[in-house]
Amino acid sequence: MERVLCLLIGYIFGLFQTGYIYGKFKHIDIRNQGSGNAGTTNALRVLGWQAGLITFLGDAFKCIFAVIAVRLIFGGMHPELAPLYAMYAGMGAVFGHNYPFYMKFKGGKGIATTAGLLASTLPLPMVLVCLAAFLIVVGLTRYVSVGSLVVVTIYLIEIVFYGQQGGFGVPEGALLEMYAIAALLLASAFFKHRANIKRLLSGTENKLSVGKKK
Repeated sequence: MERVLCLLIGYIFGLFQTGYIYGKFKHIDIRNQGSGNAGTTNALRVLGWQAGLITFLGDAFKCIFAVIAVRLIFGGMHPELAPLYAMYAGMGAVFGHNYPFYMKFKGGKGIATTAGLLASTLPLPMVLVCLAAFLIVVGLTRYVSVGSLVVVTIYLIEIVFYGQQGGFGVPEGALLEMYAIAALLLASAFFKHRANIKRLLSGTENKLSVGKKK
């Protein structure tokens, strides 16, 4: 039951659509501009660096806040399962971001929100590895989609590596659940980027560009 509640709490936090809300303040429905996505990259392309940064931070921190809320609510009852509950909250936040019911389930792709989960569940050195990998890949290719998929792949690898080293301190069954959640988030990211993958294979993927501030 706690797992379902953690998932639900995360979903509720994930419903806060930073890019969409920011766009509305600028009298723009970001879903009708650029790629039609409500996430960071489209906010960056359509509205500029400030919008992109605000969207990224808002989408990342809503996941962090969901994890904090779950730890406060359930951490004292089952401290040995706190990392697992954090993963469920993070997965819920990603699903809330990707599939907000009040926007006809048309949200973002969940990368910034997953970054919030990454920052909430792994030691700082591992977080920095993901950040460095993203910056290097995007810097070399100028494809945000490639950098995003590389990061979520590294996240799964790090979750498994850290778990196998006993870093999370959870029972074996809970550890396998954490691996499954990380794998599901990876699959979800690839699914949400399926159009990008097709464009990458055909050589028509859009490279990183910044829109004018509006």
